[in-house]
Amino acid sequence: MITKEHNRPYKLVHQLLCISNINFERQSYIGMVELHVIAQDSSLRQIKINCKQLRIFKINMNDYHQCTFTYNDPSLEICQEECKQRNIDAFSSAHLTCIGSTDPEKNNGEIIIQVPYQLLNYVQEGRILRISIEFGAETPLGGVHFAVPRTIEDPNYNVTATHMFTYGHENSSRLWFPSVDSYSEPCSWKLEFTVDASMIAVSCGDLVDTIYTHDKKRKTYHYQLNVPTCAPAIGLAVGPFEVMVDPNMHEVTHFCLPHLRSLLQATCSFLHEVFEFYEELLSTRYPYSCYKQVFVDEAYADCLSYASMSILDVNLLHSKHIIDQTYQTRDILASAVARQFFGTFITMNDYSDAWLTRGISAHLSSQYKKKAFGNNEYRFDVHRELNEVVAYEQKHGGVILDPFNTSDSENSNALYFSYRYPHTISPLYDEIHRKKSHLIIRMLEDRIGRELMLQVFNKLLSLAINASQQKITANTLMAWTNIQISTSSFTKVIFNVTGKDIETFLSQWVRVGGHPKFHGSFNFNRKRNIVELEIKQLEVTSLGIRKYMGPITVWIQELDGTFKHNLQVEENTTKHDITCHSKSRRNKKKKIPLCTGEEVDMDLSNMDADSPVLWIRIDPDMQLLRQVVFEQPDTNWQFQLRYERDVTAQAEAIEQLKRYPTEATRKSLMDIIGNEHCFYKIRCMAAMALTNVANDMVTQAAGPPAPAVMINVFRKLYGSFSCPQIPKLNNFSNFQLYFLQKTLPVSMAGLRSAHKICPPEVLRFILDLFKYNDNSKNKFSDNYYRSALIDALAASVTPCVSAVLARTSLQPQAESLPQETKLILEEIVRYFNLDKLLPCYKLTVTVSCLKAIRHLQKMGHLPSNSSFYREYAQYGVFIDLRIAAIECLIDIAKVEQRKEDLDFLLDIIEHDPVPKVKHLTIRLMIENPPITKKDAHSPLNTEDIVERLWRLMNNCLYHDSKLRCAVVDLYYTFYGRSRPSCLPKPEFSMVLNLKEKKAVISTALSMSPSQSNRDEKHTESEPLDTFSQIIALKRPVNEEFLSNKKRRLSAEGSHISEEDNPEPSLGLSETKISEEDIISDPSDIQLSLRPPTPTNPSSQLSPKESSPLVLSMIDQNNDDIAFTPPSSALSNEMVSTPIPLPEPVDRERLMEVESREKYEKPEKSERSEKKKEKKDKDRDKDREEGGSSKPHKDKKKKKKKHKHKHKHKHREHDHDHHSPDYKGDHDNPADMEYENPGLAL
Repeated sequence: MITKEHNRPYKLVHQLLCISNINFERQSYIGMVELHVIAQDSSLRQIKINCKQLRIFKINMNDYHQCTFTYNDPSLEICQEECKQRNIDAFSSAHLTCIGSTDPEKNNGEIIIQVPYQLLNYVQEGRILRISIEFGAETPLGGVHFAVPRTIEDPNYNVTATHMFTYGHENSSRLWFPSVDSYSEPCSWKLEFTVDASMIAVSCGDLVDTIYTHDKKRKTYHYQLNVPTCAPAIGLAVGPFEVMVDPNMHEVTHFCLPHLRSLLQATCSFLHEVFEFYEELLSTRYPYSCYKQVFVDEAYADCLSYASMSILDVNLLHSKHIIDQTYQTRDILASAVARQFFGTFITMNDYSDAWLTRGISAHLSSQYKKKAFGNNEYRFDVHRELNEVVAYEQKHGGVILDPFNTSDSENSNALYFSYRYPHTISPLYDEIHRKKSHLIIRMLEDRIGRELMLQVFNKLLSLAINASQQKITANTLMAWTNIQISTSSFTKVIFNVTGKDIETFLSQWVRVGGHPKFHGSFNFNRKRNIVELEIKQLEVTSLGIRKYMGPITVWIQELDGTFKHNLQVEENTTKHDITCHSKSRRNKKKKIPLCTGEEVDMDLSNMDADSPVLWIRIDPDMQLLRQVVFEQPDTNWQFQLRYERDVTAQAEAIEQLKRYPTEATRKSLMDIIGNEHCFYKIRCMAAMALTNVANDMVTQAAGPPAPAVMINVFRKLYGSFSCPQIPKLNNFSNFQLYFLQKTLPVSMAGLRSAHKICPPEVLRFILDLFKYNDNSKNKFSDNYYRSALIDALAASVTPCVSAVLARTSLQPQAESLPQETKLILEEIVRYFNLDKLLPCYKLTVTVSCLKAIRHLQKMGHLPSNSSFYREYAQYGVFIDLRIAAIECLIDIAKVEQRKEDLDFLLDIIEHDPVPKVKHLTIRLMIENPPITKKDAHSPLNTEDIVERLWRLMNNCLYHDSKLRCAVVDLYYTFYGRSRPSCLPKPEFSMVLNLKEKKAVISTALSMSPSQSNRDEKHTESEPLDTFSQIIALKRPVNEEFLSNKKRRLSAEGSHISEEDNPEPSLGLSETKISEEDIISDPSDIQLSLRPPTPTNPSSQLSPKESSPLVLSMIDQNNDDIAFTPPSSALSNEMVSTPIPLPEPVDRERLMEVESREKYEKPEKSERSEKKKEKKDKDRDKDREEGGSSKPHKDKKKKKKKHKHKHKHKHREHDHDHHSPDYKGDHDNPADMEYENPGLAL
């Protein structure tokens, strides 16, 4: 099945991994690995292994021969030499190089082992080489997490809950043991772990034996994994776990931390149904002999999948009384089992094939979700994923699923990172990549058919199972190739099973990024009884959008039923004439058939009398990865919302009806909210949309007021029978009504009166819900409902009184709060304190209280206090509380722009013990950035913040590639792709080569080509011919002096060569300088550039008083020459390091040399004498005429004519006259002022 060839000259056939001496106090362990390899090349002399952050003690080969090795990890520091650059594109390029230099797919690695000459005969004969590596790890920063909680109240807590587990992003097994960290190198495994007697070691494969030591203090777990597995699919968890064998499926074992067994039973009670569903769907048994689930604290992600094992977050556990978490947990556990089939058993051959394992496993889990939660839930999730992919691609650029045959340049203009490796891509890009993979597999299923697609999956699993049972030898090295999957092999299997070639599909959707965007509209032609449908693609050149040519499906709901039309899109604008099957008969009472076969009665009074079209949908089954913007009258959208049974159509109608704030729209939304046959998420969407429509209609007098209408809806559904004003006792047995009951108060709290305040009757109603909330007879917990009520209270707060408070005092005071606000605050504080005494599940009420308090602060009712949130953001607090507090701190940092708040957040990213908190903090900062590249004058836009972020992504985060890429995202969000504006200009920003006569600006000041083209709209700079183009300064040049200097240099045979340059790699051969800018010997001069004076000669500003846009060209602390051009002269072709010219001399001597060389020349003196005589004559003539000393217009014209006449001869002389620094004519050069001398020779 493999078509991509890897350059590895050996084949890994077996690996032994032993871990012992696990010390939780020191967070360390020691281990040994033994790799069995067979040489595939007789010239093999080096073996490269992946290993990071581990200490290598000894490497032996075949037990007797100690090997020499070298270790190099370029990811420790990405930009090693370009220390002056803070450009994200330069970092991305260096990052790509570093990751590629250790990529195992290219036969690279951090450790290079030399094969002893005594074993060269083993290489030539193809015999097995056994490479044993002894290593140790102490306080690893990544790959292994030691969860050692410590609390003062319970000193024994660290004993009962201490555990460790492995984690990583993609192929990161090198972080905790030496390996060939590649998906394309599977082998059989033997695993041995020695732990304390109170601990349990859970790993991959079958538990063969458990052996205790003689003193019974330690024991060793022996696992055997005969199924060929790659190193990234090996995991380990060690801790005092409680064990529960699944009562319905004995091959499945569950592990959890102490005292959580009851939650474990409730959470995993359904898991056997998942295995039965997948085995029946795929017609194949589960590929492993066992399956283990381990729930750990401080997990890296919700789920990490390994061979026959999954490590899950302990916060996924729930009791049988929890509703909301059940949906999320079952979805995650079902996805974990699906990845056992495609992800760990059948692995990708290369990262470019990741879309297959990701997409197929997500497709399988979605099929289970359809069975467990219903088709509406499945289609709603597909619609949500489609919108997320579309939004990301239009913001950042297309997502390419298979970049194997794609050049980086195709998408480099949009993306600021490389998508070649999983360790260089953005976490946001990676998340969208997973979702798009699922959508593409779903599209492919629509094209070849569901049954044929399942046969393809069955074929892949059958080939892999047969291959895994074979024994590998020197003659059968390719026996395990069917265990990996690639794009080409997947294409061949589909062709063999179905006879269909999908190359066109792959080239259109997999190997390129982007999606089509359709704009649709229609007009009904009554005379011809046709629908004139027009489909346009107007934005094919926009970011993330591309042109589509091919078939598309259109559904037209007419009076006589739903009719499907297959149309062809070939141009950017396509018009189609579609014949209608029915005529307008709105006066006739007849039931209208729908696409589901159901017939319904419709009120057609608002419908166009001439048109039989009720609504039109383009690509209703989402067979394309697209965005559709369709225009039709609001009555059509109302019909679609009321009578269309597809949830995606209803969701689209709700979004469109927000644009039509009319009484008919409000009534349609109210009908959906009260329709118990409608999907609960659609009803919740309608409730939130009703808030927007009602607020837009607040000035209209049509219909009853919205607050009364929504309150009546709530009382009708949840009010008691005897007194509807009092809600009934909580009864959440109907899940649809439960979710709607949570949403309605929040939607009502968003209502606003004409004065932009929450209506008082709404606030009283929400407070009554708190008062009458009774959960005594409900079998489900109401913690999420109480949390929603807190959110509703916060949403009702408006900033209308903040202006009054601002006039009375600097900070809001409790006495000055309005009565309504006091009631809100009292209720929030009461629930906040109550949740401390009686904590609810996952402290959801406290989370909402924290956010509500922050909202009160933003609205001006409470003084802002970041220290309050810092206490809840500390390590040791429950993670959901921490994330809520961090979210509030980010908002405070954005609003108040205090550097200490941003420093606190960066401390969490850098030093927090929980990796998940670091990732979520960065994600929240990206969503709500405290600063952006537009905030040039923000107090947070400082060099210190830039350097700290740069140090994080350049040096500190080598142990977590996902976190490093997340910091790159944050850096891009803050500063964009160009150099941050807050940084000072580098001391050396231009390189001169006097031999080649060319000047090139440093890349430290440049922006990327893509940034120039997209953001700044700059054109590509040409080579700079003169310094005047660079620094906007002119200086007189003596041509005779230059020619004499050339002759002297030529006579002496002196020249400047590239060999004399201490930095030959800077590309000096590309530099250029114009002839008039050639200066004398560098050892005899010093460059002194000052800010140019203003255009107005009367305004004399010092360099400190000059505009910040004027660059200071003098380095007070460095006498070396440094050119610093303005940003307008930046070039895209730059050299990173300038060349300082040697041994500058005294400035006074240079001024003296300048005066002597420049002004004591005979030609210059003659010109000055003639000019003085002419000026004296003009002055005498003015005195005789009694006029002013100002020159006449005739003299100006004469002067202009003189300048034109001697344009070439006196070019520098005329420049002195018209320069802003010109002070008049002087006979004595010593009397002249030099405001801007330029180059002093």
